[in-house]
Amino acid sequence: MVKPSSIRALRALSSSSYRPTRRTVLPTASNFIANPGQSSASPFKCRIQPTLSCCARQLHSATTLPKYTIPIDMAFDVVQPNEIKAEGQALVICHGLFGSKQNWRSLAKQFASKLGMPVYTLDLRNHGTSPHAEPHTYSAMAEDLSHFFKKHNLTSGVNLMGHSMGGKAVMAFALNEKLNSPLRSLISVDMSPAIGKISHEFQLYTDSMIEVEKAQVKTKHEADEILAKVESSLPTRQFLLTNTRQTHGNQPHLVFRIPLTLLSSSIKHIGDFPYTPPPPISKNSPIWEGPTLFLKGAQSKYINRKNLPIAEAFFPKMKLETLETGHWVHAEKPNETVELVKKFVESI
Repeated sequence: MVKPSSIRALRALSSSSYRPTRRTVLPTASNFIANPGQSSASPFKCRIQPTLSCCARQLHSATTLPKYTIPIDMAFDVVQPNEIKAEGQALVICHGLFGSKQNWRSLAKQFASKLGMPVYTLDLRNHGTSPHAEPHTYSAMAEDLSHFFKKHNLTSGVNLMGHSMGGKAVMAFALNEKLNSPLRSLISVDMSPAIGKISHEFQLYTDSMIEVEKAQVKTKHEADEILAKVESSLPTRQFLLTNTRQTHGNQPHLVFRIPLTLLSSSIKHIGDFPYTPPPPISKNSPIWEGPTLFLKGAQSKYINRKNLPIAEAFFPKMKLETLETGHWVHAEKPNETVELVKKFVESI
């Protein structure tokens, strides 16, 4: 949830030639999966199934947001390996603040090939093409994850990974004993379960994106000029602009697909966490004794010597690995990230 230290890494997050085709779906009780297609650009022989919750196509405004909707149907993509090596397992990945499942699509192909298991990349609530709903809290995100696992019959063998905000979401899921039965292992990428204040720049980002919408600009270049008032890094602005879409009608202009007013009011809570560290162990101070990997960026301060004891208190079987990166570990060192995760998952 901080600005990346690597310009090259953030460019990789904000640009890609892969655009999965989707078909419109009607609300039914079935699994909303589009016809699978293989990407010719992929170096791996994996089948990609781009999927979208039926609810995700609904347009929401600040006045029509459903209140306290738990859970939601999250939009997701799934990459199927050419060969199943880990029967009964899956890797599920959650992105960070202002991110989406698109940020992980290249790595998802690598994970599927290397691990030999399906890889699901999710759009968390109020992000990507998932529905917009209050509250934007980690407890709500944990309920969304539980709903996703039940709906897609992922009742066991789940290796759950999250980066930044997604890291706190997956940790909140793991610590909820009513929800965590599908969990096989847990991976948090550069995020601890400690409570901490989020950087002020993120409030500036949401305010600036709201200004873009009010200006009704027609091009990303015009939107970029507005964002440049609060953010000097072009790759960071390009990353934020991945959340834009064009309106339809007589005067088309750029808007953001994420609910800016909702997220703006929720920014101050992004640094929260729903549990206090044990001891003593209690409902409000739980532990998860399953295999847990914390993957730290050496130049990032989100995992540090002060909050590591908190991580160890919640997750007594945790391991710590460090890569020479900033906060965007998986973007700056993608191959090394894949190898560390593969080593960890296969060691269990």
